[in-house]
Amino acid sequence: MGKKWVYLFREGDATMRDLLGGKGAGVAEMTRTGVPVPPGFTITTEACNTYYEIGGKFPEGLWEQALEALKDIEAQTGKKFGDPANPLLVAVRSGAKFSMPGMMDTVLNLGLNASTREGLAQLTANPRFAADAYRRFIQLFGKIVLGVEGERFEHVLDEAKGHGQRQDTDLSAEELLQIAETFKQIIKSEAGVDFPEDPQEQLREAIAAVFRSWNGRRARDYRRINKISDSLGTGVNVQAMVFGNMGDDSATGVAFTRNPATGSSEIFGEYLVNAQGEDVVAGVRTPQPISRLEATMPEVYKQFHDIAKQLESHYQDVQDVEFTIERGRLWMLQTRAGKRTAAAAVKIAVDLVSEGVIDKATAVQRVDPHALDQLLHPMIDPEARKDAQALTTGLPASPGAASGKAVFDPDEAEQLAATGEQVILVRVETAPEDFHGMVAAQAILTARGGMTSHAAVVARGMGKPCVAGAGDLRINYAEQLVVVNGTTIRKGDWVTLDGSTGEVFAGQMATVQPELSTDFNELMSWSDEFRTMGVRANADVPHDAEMARSFGAEGIGLCRTEHMFFEGNRIDAVREMIIADTPEERRAALAKIEPLQQGDFEGLFRVMHGLPVTIRTLDPPLHEFLPHDDHEIELLAKKLDADFKKVKSKIDSMHESNPMLGFRGCRLGIIYPEITEMQARAIFKAAVKVKQEGIDVQPEVMIPLVGHVTELKPQEEIVRQVAKEVFAEAGVEVPYMLGTMIELPRAALTADEIAEVAEFFSFGTNDLTQTALGLSRDDSGRFLPLYVERKIMADDPFQTLDQRGVGQLVRIGTERGRNTRANLKVGICGEHGGDPASVIFCHEVGLNYVSCSPFRVPIARLAAAQAALGDSKRDK
Repeated sequence: MGKKWVYLFREGDATMRDLLGGKGAGVAEMTRTGVPVPPGFTITTEACNTYYEIGGKFPEGLWEQALEALKDIEAQTGKKFGDPANPLLVAVRSGAKFSMPGMMDTVLNLGLNASTREGLAQLTANPRFAADAYRRFIQLFGKIVLGVEGERFEHVLDEAKGHGQRQDTDLSAEELLQIAETFKQIIKSEAGVDFPEDPQEQLREAIAAVFRSWNGRRARDYRRINKISDSLGTGVNVQAMVFGNMGDDSATGVAFTRNPATGSSEIFGEYLVNAQGEDVVAGVRTPQPISRLEATMPEVYKQFHDIAKQLESHYQDVQDVEFTIERGRLWMLQTRAGKRTAAAAVKIAVDLVSEGVIDKATAVQRVDPHALDQLLHPMIDPEARKDAQALTTGLPASPGAASGKAVFDPDEAEQLAATGEQVILVRVETAPEDFHGMVAAQAILTARGGMTSHAAVVARGMGKPCVAGAGDLRINYAEQLVVVNGTTIRKGDWVTLDGSTGEVFAGQMATVQPELSTDFNELMSWSDEFRTMGVRANADVPHDAEMARSFGAEGIGLCRTEHMFFEGNRIDAVREMIIADTPEERRAALAKIEPLQQGDFEGLFRVMHGLPVTIRTLDPPLHEFLPHDDHEIELLAKKLDADFKKVKSKIDSMHESNPMLGFRGCRLGIIYPEITEMQARAIFKAAVKVKQEGIDVQPEVMIPLVGHVTELKPQEEIVRQVAKEVFAEAGVEVPYMLGTMIELPRAALTADEIAEVAEFFSFGTNDLTQTALGLSRDDSGRFLPLYVERKIMADDPFQTLDQRGVGQLVRIGTERGRNTRANLKVGICGEHGGDPASVIFCHEVGLNYVSCSPFRVPIARLAAAQAALGDSKRDK
């Protein structure tokens, strides 16, 4: 027997997600547990991958196995595929391992042709229903399988409905059949082929089309954004059709077992009477809330409610289910873990623990660290909201607030966002083809669609605000404007959306950060129970330090002292120091800066009472602090009572061709030791002063850009000598550490030597990535996105640590440093410290802590806990 490419639903189960895809495994598990599922079969993800490997052909034996499985559906339904008297119709749906809503393709009503349509009409005694099913099938097949532009069909349908004067359900059977014939003509004209009448040919082509959709643009974009592997492939699910459009006793809908926006424990969803599944997603009519079903079909609702709760209990997680009611009979078409907002994810995880469904470890692992960023998104400032009048209110489809310039085309949204513009994508309704524009936009606004529409689901998954179904919007794509209740918003005009309330405002409005919930704090406390690696923050001023501490930071991992140089008028003293000719002149200028720096450090130490504060000595090239045009140079010369030509000559002499690798870091302190002296004195005088106030102060002095231990030694001597002098003068000693920032490959490779002097390492992975990969962070944006898109690099190495390259330098440096100094404290302070994948790598290497921007501290805490729990799983 050859390779098994096809599994009947009853042959699979939930453990087979890799092979059957999420949808196939879901319907298989439902079938096994006795839930009413229309019969069908799944073509494996392996078949999809093989299809690509052999040049876009079906693997040997696949088609024969599919036809054999089709016979099983015929036996279970009592219908026959292609039989005019009693036709079996099937749906062909995609289903990858990880849910990718709307990103791949589905074909419904497959098996219809002129003769089976007539048979369906007679069998159901409903010619209009059969004509509508036929029209829908030709439209879907033409668009998805034959590649005809969807708008060609929509234009014909829109004209037939009088441009919104009538609904789909108002069209007669004769009108629908005429539309179907027009669709066939469009297919012949656009695709150059006749619409296939043979049901087996239809099925074969539809399966191939679903395979092809795995590599469609929107699917590739979605996988790139969500870091899903391209090698997984998609399953193809072929399932007997059930019809929600057979009259008022029929319906179709989508529901969640808990509210995916808030996490509240309630069945949440929508349905449409006398409709098919794509109608709900496309938003062609405004759907009804699922609660209304209880009033109109109470017995069906009770059965649905019981099944939904049964599925949630079975999977121990919120389920996203699709269902169809055919003439009063309920059928479940799909179940999968429901996508949810970050707020909902946290609440659901905490609630499931309190309900005894899962334990704390599972709850911590259940929440995506990236998603926590949603909780920190701004909301409209209450002061700004006081006098603001909303233009309209739609559905609060995805929380958060955002402002941007109105854009009506997804391609234009992508182009403008690439130039740094903030845009709001405004559409009548979104389609999967709009995904790239949705990614680029700050938020999405649609005129049609419900809480489970494409726009809503995709926006929630990305953590972007979305207002859907704002029915007052009158959008004119041709003129690039929208009219809403007498106000015209043109392309480029600012609008503000509140995705938590559904409100839409004209103009740009101020926003504020939200307060974090008790559920969030509970989940974070559980994370802290499990994680073994510390989390610090990068902060330069007391305000940022306070914010970091409120988010759970356990210290400051990087204070960049140069950021303090730009405050107030101290930049003048810094400039005076830079253009000085002698050490004495430099010291005179530095004496003006020292008390200011000391005050800065005092503020940080007070905020971080009881926690370590790592302070990096001056790092950037000195020319960054200097003016460059003649007018500003002239002003500086006047302030310093210096000759213009002399000042300009001094500034010109400091120009560097490659400043990132030039006169910066420890090189400044070696050539100008008085700079290190001043900064060390400010640090230790601040430490002494706050200690005398009763503050537990833990300073850590970090020397940047060391490549040789011989560079670190003279800097160490200066720091220790200054500390000795300050402590002796004050009669107070403060314990401190001296270490270095590892940001050069040579430093990592010679870490054993450097650790003879350094008491701690902090890997500066931003610059280590630049120096290891030979990439400029400032210039590589021109090509790095294409590298990622073309799979030359898996990720942007400045966002996610390059573990095979830069990561190995971190590993080598850590191991060699600890070979010399067993108790060496090691962390990272690049922005990788807030990237979950990078955090997990740092845990595996054995780092003591990661440090990141304050708003990413919760992300790092959760990721560190998941890394530790991953160790526990592997140990078992």
